[in-house]
Order: sequence, then structure tokens, then C-alpha cells
Amino acid sequence: MLTEVQAGPYTVRGVSVGGVYTSLLVPELGVLLDAGIPIRSFATTDRIFLSHGHADHASALGSLLGIRALVGKGPPFVYLPAEIEAPVQEALAALGRLHRMKSDIRTVPMRPGDTVKVQQDLWVRAFRTHHPVPSLGYQFLRRVAKLKPEFRELPPAKIGRRRQAGEPLFDEVERLELAYCTDTLSNVLERQPSLFDSRVLILECTFIDAERTVRDAQERAHIHLEEIASMADRFQNEALVLMHFSQAYSPAQVHATLQARLPASLFERVRVFAPDAGRWFG
Repeated sequence: MLTEVQAGPYTVRGVSVGGVYTSLLVPELGVLLDAGIPIRSFATTDRIFLSHGHADHASALGSLLGIRALVGKGPPFVYLPAEIEAPVQEALAALGRLHRMKSDIRTVPMRPGDTVKVQQDLWVRAFRTHHPVPSLGYQFLRRVAKLKPEFRELPPAKIGRRRQAGEPLFDEVERLELAYCTDTLSNVLERQPSLFDSRVLILECTFIDAERTVRDAQERAHIHLEEIASMADRFQNEALVLMHFSQAYSPAQVHATLQARLPASLFERVRVFAPDAGRWFG
């Protein structure tokens, strides 16, 4: 069974086990975050965001394209680190020859700081994560017009007339909605402090116990629960989705450890992306 949590206004559905597979659907945004496992109901999502090229995050892309072909869906948009665009296309071309079918995608290569429109009022900004291979995180945002302070006392009719006359009454502001940050050193939080202010933050937390220390996590370019706990007062997010736990822990152990080791003020906003009981998916 897939895991599903409600994080603020967003549903996060899918599976994530460190080193095995990660694929998360956020239906309200119409985006699929990584493609480490070919979940049938995810295949019709038209916008796929790859954090990096490791198999547990990207190897199911070809299978998703095959499912899309079965239901008559065309090539999806695939947002990915610019450095891996060519290898991904080459891999899909080889797969297409093997299957004797097209494996086309519409790539959107991105570099840290790039901001592109996804759909309607939704934008995405890429930021650098810190892993042994080229990798990115993604921050989804909306751009909204906000009346400048000096005009807020004006009656609506007068605002309308002055706006019609072309006066610059509004500032465009960014509303940080959801950020996705996986397979990285924790210093990404220092280098990208806006993650603390995103309404929802989906963040990896691969290691959670004393047997695997912070140093062990850093050597593997991952985040340890202890690092998150040490920054607890900085997370201003409405919801913090912790995911990508190592398969060395059972789901029950993950839930119990996070509740025991995180300050209550943070844990009440944490969504543990793990089954409530039993085993990991698969």
C-alpha cells in the first residue's frame, strides 16, 4: 500500500525508502517528484521532477513512459539537472530500441537558481543539493500581486480607476508553497534558507539512530535526524514531511524514534512519510 500524508493543503502520496525507491505525487500541484518506481496511477502525471540520476530516484522513468503509451498519453515534461539531460535521453533512446517503441520526453534542463513557469500561476525554482552526482532540489511558488502599503487605505473604486490608468499600485510577491529536498548534505538548509519558510517542506531524513552517526550520514551525503533536531526552532513550515528513511529501520521504529527525539513543538508539524505499521512497500 502507498503511503499518504496531508501536509497543509497538499497531499503527498507514494513510496520512499533510501537506496531502494522514491516517487512522490503531489496531486494538487500536478507534479511527480522522482521516478524510482513505476506506480501505475502516477504515470499520467505530465510533469516529472528528477532530483538526480541515481537508480532509486530515476530508473522507473522508462516504465512510466510505457504505461503512458498504453493509455494514450504523450511525452511528459521532465525537469532535471542540466548535467544529466543528455545521459537520460541516451538511456531512453537505448530503451526505445530495446522495446522497439518511442520513449520520448520533453526535457526542461535546470541549473541552480533557474526559475520557470510550470502552469498557470505555479512556478518552480531549482536549487543546488549536495550529493556525489549532479543533483537539484525544487521549490514551488506562486507569484501574486499585492497592493503596495501606501495605497491600502484607498477605497476599492479609486484603486480600480488608478489601476486602469496604468499606475503601478501593486508589487509582485512570491508565495513559497512546497519544496522538495532529497539526497543531500544538511548544509543545503544553510545555503538555501528559504526552505525554512516554505509552507510545506519535503526533506530527506535517511538516518535516525546512534548506530549511524551524523558523520556516517555526511560520508554518504545524507541527512541525520540529529541534524534536523538541532535546527528545530528554525523550521517555520506549516508542515515538514520527513522521508527517504533507511531500510535498516522498520516503519514502526521510524515513527517511535522521531516522536522521541524531536522537540514536541516541531514534531506536531512533522508528517512521517512511512507506513503506520508493518513493512515497507514491496
